[in-house]
Amino acid sequence: MKPEERLAQWLGESRNIVFFGGAGTSTESGIPDFRSAAGLYRQEEQLPYPPEVMLSRTFFMEHPDIFFAFYRSKMLHPAAEPNGCHRLLADLEKEGRLQAVVTQNIDGLHQKAGSSRVLELHGSVHRNYCMKCARFYSLEEVMAAEDTVPRCQHDGAIIKPDVVLYEEELNQETLYNSVEAISRADLLIIGGTSLTVQPAASLVTYFKGARTVLMNADPTPYDAKANLLITDPIGQVMERVAAILSAG
Repeated sequence: MKPEERLAQWLGESRNIVFFGGAGTSTESGIPDFRSAAGLYRQEEQLPYPPEVMLSRTFFMEHPDIFFAFYRSKMLHPAAEPNGCHRLLADLEKEGRLQAVVTQNIDGLHQKAGSSRVLELHGSVHRNYCMKCARFYSLEEVMAAEDTVPRCQHDGAIIKPDVVLYEEELNQETLYNSVEAISRADLLIIGGTSLTVQPAASLVTYFKGARTVLMNADPTPYDAKANLLITDPIGQVMERVAAILSAG
């Protein structure tokens, strides 16, 4: 049985699916990942500072102009569209099979595809708040700001994207809800993540079910624990799975 056929079978037999995803989920939508050969972290020689430095809280506070120049050019992809993975997960949620998407991504593509139960561990580029008065600003307003550093129209304070930077803690409620969803799942699909970024990567250890599917182009520390390993592009695989499900 082909891997996509096995996955389709397990999806059909499951009623409490959770998807745990990372940057590789969105690469087929045109958004670069971080650690692959073509990833963002391999472009350090082209950048004024290492990405890990520019994406830190300290750097954001000390050099907001450089931060936002990097953020706008490398982290924002407003034209990106959901791929086969995002679409199938949204369909599974509508059918009542998928209970949650736990994502390390900040691009909002799961919601754009139609998913509503999305737990965003690292925040979202679509939410932005004034650091003084907490007024909300959309991604479009941040991108349209005349200055390099977007500022609140009411008090002139910096508008900070609601994304988790290095040196910042993850939202505790989102962490709790993620642990709860994963621990109750009967099928866990891990997709497009190296499982090396903590504490997010440790969340998969809370899974108590019998079936784990791991979909990633490169090896991960969790490979030996997976019941099904798939290394083909995740969007293409999920499109084939969707076709199998619709034909069956």
